Amino acid sequence: MTAIRVLVVEDDPRAARAHGEYLARLEGFSLVGTAHTAAAARRAIRDAHLGGERVHLVLLDLNLPDGHGLDLCRELRAAGIPLDVIAVTAVRELAAVRQAVAIGVVQYLIKPFTFDVFAAKLRAYRAYSDRMRSPVSALSQLEVDTAFAALRTTNLPGLPKGLSSETLEAVTEMLGGDALSASEVADALGLSRVTARRYLEFLADGGVVARAPRHGGRGRPELEYRRVG
Repeated sequence: MTAIRVLVVEDDPRAARAHGEYLARLEGFSLVGTAHTAAAARRAIRDAHLGGERVHLVLLDLNLPDGHGLDLCRELRAAGIPLDVIAVTAVRELAAVRQAVAIGVVQYLIKPFTFDVFAAKLRAYRAYSDRMRSPVSALSQLEVDTAFAALRTTNLPGLPKGLSSETLEAVTEMLGGDALSASEVADALGLSRVTARRYLEFLADGGVVARAPRHGGRGRPELEYRRVG
């Protein structure tokens, strides 16, 4: 198996180190370096390309101290440097996601995330990459569909029985501001407290929200949930 050579572009040294450690746990990937700025990433990619040991994949943070990650991505595309990009970022604005899709970002991984989510994205990319390196000069429609289907992963596991995507979205939207308890979410959305708590726990397990005890109330302590990022 040819290792996929990966460059981590991340301004936070701790996050960059964590991403490198995650990669080391996955078969079929090789960390070739870490860059904390767009300029350093540009140099690393071009040096590798000129040296014949090109970077195959960039794990790209969008908020870099000397520029936006998507601007770097556009520059590399314009220079004709062949590589793939997975955005690894806390940026979740619709405009940024649309721009990422428009310039060919193959995966979008929203911080924070667990190792399992990271691994699922990278393994999906590996499956896509393997299919796109087919020795034939043309692919059938089925082969193309299969290659793109390999990239379709989610930051959350499949919805448990009894939960709906529409209600999940409504609960997620409610958590865009202050931390809320299951009772508060239930009252606002017309759900039972038990049902609201199931949705909140599902989001917490997926790393979308953080749970913490709410202090200062009377009676049994209650958890509150706050959107991460």
